[in-house]
Amino acid sequence: MTLEITVRGSAEQHHPAERAVVSLAVAREGADKKAVFEGSVAIQEPLTSQLRGLVDLHAVTTWSSDQVRVYSHRPWDSAGKRGDTVHVARVNVQAEFTDFERLSGFLDFWSGTEGVEVEGVTWDVTPKNRRTYEDEARKAAVDDAVSKAQSYANAVRRGKVVAQHLADPGMLTSQTDAPARMMVTSAVMDSRDGHPTLDLTPEHIVIHVDVDARFLAD
Repeated sequence: MTLEITVRGSAEQHHPAERAVVSLAVAREGADKKAVFEGSVAIQEPLTSQLRGLVDLHAVTTWSSDQVRVYSHRPWDSAGKRGDTVHVARVNVQAEFTDFERLSGFLDFWSGTEGVEVEGVTWDVTPKNRRTYEDEARKAAVDDAVSKAQSYANAVRRGKVVAQHLADPGMLTSQTDAPARMMVTSAVMDSRDGHPTLDLTPEHIVIHVDVDARFLAD
C-alpha cells in the first residue's frame, strides 16, 4: 500500500541591508497661516536640494516630496477653554539611500533641525536581489520538505519518496498562512571627537519561505 506523507518545508536566509527608505516631515505651526506655509517651504528647499546632490553622488536612488497638508485647529488649554487658532503646514519627504554612511550624516543633520521630523527608516534588500534570494530560499525549502518526507518514510521502512504536490502554505489544507516576519532596525548613538553622531546599524534582512508538500512512498 502506498504511503502518503504531507510535510512543510522551511528555509531562512539572512542578508545585509542594501537600501534604506527614510521618511521625514517638514512641519511648522503658528498664528499666521501664510508665514507657516512659507516657513515650511523655506526648510523643504535646502532639504530637497541636498537630496538632489546625494542623487548625483549615487548615495540616493530616488526621492519624493509630493504630499503637502495645511490645516488649522484651536487647541484646548489646561482650563478647558479653546485657545486661538493655530495653523499647521506639513510637507512629507521620502528618500531611498544605498550609502548608509551618508544616510547617517543626513539624519544627523536634519534630525537636529527645528521643524523637521524624522518619522522612521525602513531597511530592505533591493527588489531585484529579493527575487533572487526568495528563489534560493524556495529551493532550500523544497529540499527541506524532501528531507523531512524521506525521514518519515525511512522511519516506517518505506522506499524513496516521490513528490505529488507542492504549494504555498495552507493551500493543501484549510490552515491559514503564518504571519509575515517583520524587519527590525536598530540605531545607536556614538560619540566621536566629543560630538554625538548618529550611527545606524541595521539588522540583517530575513528572507523566510515555507512550502507545503505531499509525497508518496512505496
